Amino acid sequence: MTPSRPPSPETGLLEPPEPPEPQEPAEPPESSRTADLVITGCTVLTHDAEERVTFREDAAIVVRDGAVDEVTSSAGAAGLSARERIDARGQVALPGLVNCHTHAPMVALRGLAEDLPTEEWFNDVVWPVESNLTERDVASGARLACAEMIRGGVTCFADHYFAMDAVAAVVTDCGVRAHLGQAYFSSQGSRGREESLGFALRHRGGAGGRITTALAPHAPYTVTDADLAATAELAREHGLSVHLHAAENRDQADTSLARHGVTPIEVLERTGILDTDVLIAHGTGILERDLPVLARARGRTAVASAPRGYLKFAWPTTTPVRALREIGVAVGLATDGAASNNSLDVWEAMALTALVQKSATGDPRWLTSRQALHHATLQSARAVGLDDLIGRIAPGRRADIILVDLTGPHTQPVHDLAATLVHSARSSDVRTTIVDGRVLMRDRELLTIDVPEAVRELGRRMPALLDRSHGRRVQEYDT
Repeated sequence: MTPSRPPSPETGLLEPPEPPEPQEPAEPPESSRTADLVITGCTVLTHDAEERVTFREDAAIVVRDGAVDEVTSSAGAAGLSARERIDARGQVALPGLVNCHTHAPMVALRGLAEDLPTEEWFNDVVWPVESNLTERDVASGARLACAEMIRGGVTCFADHYFAMDAVAAVVTDCGVRAHLGQAYFSSQGSRGREESLGFALRHRGGAGGRITTALAPHAPYTVTDADLAATAELAREHGLSVHLHAAENRDQADTSLARHGVTPIEVLERTGILDTDVLIAHGTGILERDLPVLARARGRTAVASAPRGYLKFAWPTTTPVRALREIGVAVGLATDGAASNNSLDVWEAMALTALVQKSATGDPRWLTSRQALHHATLQSARAVGLDDLIGRIAPGRRADIILVDLTGPHTQPVHDLAATLVHSARSSDVRTTIVDGRVLMRDRELLTIDVPEAVRELGRRMPALLDRSHGRRVQEYDT
């Protein structure tokens, strides 16, 4: 019983007891809170403490507030309250794929410049056409590219192009994740570098945190040492990463040595770019002498490899994945733009990486299927600086998840699940794509992009976009 307070000296009456302090309502136990999404009955690709790829069968993924809250058994999730449930029996849940280097709006140029050497491809077709680009063209191309990537299980892409405000708007609308940089050449003067910085600062953390940004000088052969050094200083000052092309092929490395006495990678070192977090596109021209340079880089260095384009251009070498791995440089998977690659299919890039690396090293034991899956998941996330958020399905990571159907005849029987995923499955086997816990594609139906309208919009611009009679180029390719 609550004791009464003593009589009031003014009235002589007993004072009522003081009301109890208001109590905050107790938070319900995590296990009893309604989940946003529960995926049940699937096999989940996970990573152990050493980052080795493993698989958990008959599992369930519980998503709350856009993040993975728990990976449990299907039985363990059976009684959970959820706003949305997906029965994923017969499917494998993977971390969403990352396209570590592309030029998404270049889907507008898919198939336009075929069977050409690199110099003619740039100078005679691509750079003349790109001089016609409007912001509307960039938006239309980006929208169609995002549709293609979502359907192929890509939940995040690193883009390096022009008029990137338009790409950021598309990313915001369609729900995908992106690492974006506004490309510039030194031929633009200081304006190009300033616009690249302005874009990066303006959109950093955009789309509810789904957009991260980088400074994006085009390449050492189109950007002067002074501009690269200024870019490195801006990156350090503002806490930004750098995304650029370098040592794309062996010709570029040989030309740089002949003209300047240093390789493109050595240019990045002497200008301070390697003191920043830097993502290097391609790197098939990385030489033996470059490996110690990359090993002593003070920033976090990564390379994006897009093998299909290298085969198409008949480049004599490929990204030295094994040598880079041995010095601790992450290699992420990429497609490059659809103008050179014809496809934004990272699934294909994963399989080709495994095959090309076996051929390049003469060793069938390298790259294994599990190693290829590691490149497609954690290493690709690390390459774009997001391995603390994505790249694995684990509590606390953002719920960027794809569900892959392995019931088709081309994936049966399954003797080795990793090999089936890498060498038998296709991007068209992706049934569902989820970013930040939001379903962007369910059972192959895109929910955030109207593809027929995107195709019509791009088609209306084709005659003006493809006109080369003006004789202009955005740049000269001369490495």
